Parts: sequence; C-alpha cells; structure tokens
Amino acid sequence: MAMIIASAVSQLPGRAPILAGAPDVPSLHGLFSGQPLESVEPGATLFWQGDRSRHVFEVLKGVLRLYRILPDGRRIIVGFAQEGDIIGLAPDAHCQATAEAVNEVRLRRIERCRFRALTEASPALTRDFIAALCEEVAAAQEQTMLLARRGAEERVCGFLLRQIQRAVEGGNPAATIPLPMSRTDIADHLGLTIETVSRTFTNLTQRGVIAPEGRHALAIRRPATLARLAGADSQADIRPCDTDAARQAAWPH
Repeated sequence: MAMIIASAVSQLPGRAPILAGAPDVPSLHGLFSGQPLESVEPGATLFWQGDRSRHVFEVLKGVLRLYRILPDGRRIIVGFAQEGDIIGLAPDAHCQATAEAVNEVRLRRIERCRFRALTEASPALTRDFIAALCEEVAAAQEQTMLLARRGAEERVCGFLLRQIQRAVEGGNPAATIPLPMSRTDIADHLGLTIETVSRTFTNLTQRGVIAPEGRHALAIRRPATLARLAGADSQADIRPCDTDAARQAAWPH
C-alpha cells in the first residue's frame, strides 16, 4: 500500500556528494547513484512510525515490511518495499509507518530537501516524480480493492498475482517467485489470520495452482487459474493521475 512512507534515520557520516545537478541525471534512481550503499540486517528497523521524515530511500535488494501499530496494539502491514522501490516521497513531516527488514536489505538514501531541489530543477525529473506519486496512488487503490474482497482465497491470490507482476516488471518472468515474507506478515497485510493464510496456501497447493520451492519461494503452476481466483478480470481500471494536483500535494509551499 503505502510506498510513500518517509524516513527519519540520521544521515551516516562520510556521505558521498550527490550529483552536481539534475540535468545529467536520467531518472529518479539516478539521484541515488552517488550515495553510499547501506545494509539493513533482517529484523532491524530503518525508521519508526512517528519519526521525523528526513530522507528518501532507494531499495536495491531485499524486502522491507511497512507497518503501523493501531491504538489497540494490533499491527497492520500497509505494504512491502522491494527491489526498485523508492520510499519517502510523501510530503508528511513524520513517518506514517515503521520500516523493518524482512531479509537483508541493501539501499541508498538522499536527504529529502536535496531530493526535492534536484527534482524541481529538472522538468524530466519532475515528470518522473509525479509518475512515482501516481504509482503510489495506484498501489493504495489496489490494496483497498484487495482488502474489500470478501474471500480469503481471493485476497491471497491477489497478493500472489501482484508478486508475479512485480517479477515481470523487474525483468524476471520466471515461473518461481521469491516470497521472503512470513505467513504472519501476509496475514497482517491482508487482514486475515495466520491460520486462514496457511489453510489457503495448502488448498492452492493441493489444487495444483502453486507449489512450495524451499522456504521462501513459490512455483506458480497454473497462473491463469491464479488470476481467475484473484478476480483479476473484474478489477476496475485506475484513472490517470492529475499531475498538477499531484505535484502540489507532493511539495506544498
């Protein structure tokens, strides 16, 4: 859901200088190329819900779970930041969720004020930035639709279908997808119990739709059936984002 979570982690010492100017940067990801590579160990926290937002991050490897703690103590995972994601784009002054490493994560960071200055200095980067915000809106809408589905099977299949789509978008259209998050993570993300998630995975396996490949991967045996069970054909089209409104919302003056 919310890949727009900002960060409040202090900047590391010895930070390499960012690129001199925006015109030579081909994309938003290029803004991070001069930044030091950082590692986050499994279970370690990158930033906490309520921390002040100071950085934008590019995830190069691994998965971060983004979660919120409700007043009654329950945990809700609002999304997973994975390879290729940029998190921290939202204009919130404080982090709206906690980011915790599911497995080993490699990333780079840039100060939000520097990121903003570089994107605003380049029309091309401004367009990329607006497009990224639109993707965040689309992801939030997709998660809302996923949680609105009544059946556990449809939610789980929708989640798996999205993982397949991410693999394809990342240039890895293999029949086996990585799934480093635990059943508890998936349950907290889909608003289900861990027993329901486990039972659904078992049922899909018995029907030949999926097959476990080790502890953290799944083989998709019948992708067309998975898409049908996810209700993919019934999903409403997401309207194009209003770029002017998105830009004003992103960097209010």
